[in-house]
Amino acid sequence: MSTSRRTFLRRTTRRGLAALSVGQLATSTSDLFTLPTGPAAVPARIKPDHVVRSLPEHMVWGYFGADVPPVYKVKDGDVVEIQTVNPSGVSRTNPEEFYQKNNLPIDAHAKEVIAIMKTVRPEPSGIRGHMLTGPVYIDGAQPGDTLEIRILDLTFPAGFGVNSVWPGGGGIPDAVTTRETFVYRYDTRRNVALLKEGVEIPLRPFMGVMALSPPPETGRVSSIPPAFFGGNLDIKHLTKGATLYLPVSVPGGLFTTGDGHGAQGNGEVSGVAIETALTLTAKFIVHKGRALQMPRAETPTHFIAVGLDKDLNKAMKNALTEAVTFIRYELGFTFNEALSIASTGVDFEVSQVVDQTLGVHAMIPKAIFTRRKFSYWA
Repeated sequence: MSTSRRTFLRRTTRRGLAALSVGQLATSTSDLFTLPTGPAAVPARIKPDHVVRSLPEHMVWGYFGADVPPVYKVKDGDVVEIQTVNPSGVSRTNPEEFYQKNNLPIDAHAKEVIAIMKTVRPEPSGIRGHMLTGPVYIDGAQPGDTLEIRILDLTFPAGFGVNSVWPGGGGIPDAVTTRETFVYRYDTRRNVALLKEGVEIPLRPFMGVMALSPPPETGRVSSIPPAFFGGNLDIKHLTKGATLYLPVSVPGGLFTTGDGHGAQGNGEVSGVAIETALTLTAKFIVHKGRALQMPRAETPTHFIAVGLDKDLNKAMKNALTEAVTFIRYELGFTFNEALSIASTGVDFEVSQVVDQTLGVHAMIPKAIFTRRKFSYWA
């Protein structure tokens, strides 16, 4: 029951979502990893082909657009390390104050954040959003293609993250009466974030924002609401070993990322997660042909279908439609069978309820399809 790359793209165009396994898309994964064998085997360190540092000239504050010039150019198949920063709580007028007030070191990474806050300017028209690194131009990516982003690694350049609550923000905006910022310090040996004694949040880092540029006719758009080209998806399962697929709308794709999260609960209900600096190491693979209609993702254990809308009920309906479409057409079931499987075996999770366009994602377990084998790179 193998599926060729051409069939994948044809089905994607015809029916919207296609969430085939990476093993069905690629003829071989040996170009990236040789999987370890035996209990003592340790995978080799990933060596990137390029490093995009978190320098002021590599940052864009809060927006995507086809006219945003790329800061780096890479080839199809390259492994790229992209450094990002977390300016949460750091002011433009006195960026040092945040570190001093919270007894945090002004180390090399903090100095980069301070330089960025003093140098990088918001979008002139007033569009606001996240502090992002990019865009990165992927040679060979053209409108109508799909870009596969393999998340090879995620590491912390700083030993803390920040969460906040504020009046008018989050999932219960009218209930919040005062603003407060919480610094979570990391114990990386035990892989937890510490708020205060007796509260330990398991660290599970992921990028909140991974996007390609929208089409040129869209103009510049804020990084806050997610859309078909990706962006602020805030899907907590997009951690190390996951894959994201995005449709290409402009030459080079123009990949931009940021809004790192040390951990997040589904919903992101205070308005933010543990906002953190992260270094993303990813492999970019261009799939030629017609593009996806919506982002989709995959982990070693699940396919992930995405639904977005300003109305949470409609976002749920869209996620269900995408999940049923995948189960029906890509796994070979009738519509009624696919809906039954979605009802009995698929979990629908609220990604976030705080980013204007709301998100629901469907977690489709591979294990329930006992007659199928889904190879995967991770």
